[in-house]
Amino acid sequence: MTLRWEAFLAQVQERGEYGTPQEAERAARTVMALLGAHLVGEVRAELAARLPETFALILLSPLQAAEPLPPDRFVRAAAAWIEGATEQTATWDVSALLSVAADVAGEDLTHRILLQLPPGYDLLFGCPQPT
Repeated sequence: MTLRWEAFLAQVQERGEYGTPQEAERAARTVMALLGAHLVGEVRAELAARLPETFALILLSPLQAAEPLPPDRFVRAAAAWIEGATEQTATWDVSALLSVAADVAGEDLTHRILLQLPPGYDLLFGCPQPT
């Protein structure tokens, strides 16, 4: 089931404790673009199918990372693209969006997403994996 734009953005705004929907949208667009560059194939398409259309298109952007960034570098990349962000605030931004994405994806798809990413993303998605 695809989540509506307003509902998706409201969840990101709540989790990220953003003051306005515009702040939530700005951070969400950046993080979604970075995530899209790291996912491939069926997993990427399945997640896109569950997202509001605008975020699905951002996720499906043709940009692809040469190799998946480790979580700390992913956060630094987000910080570089989110206006006024620091690594600490970018961690918050990344976690807000990825935890909502995990809820939308469901447990099985989130597990398959995590298999495509380097270790450590489980914490950013709010789904700690047993060690």
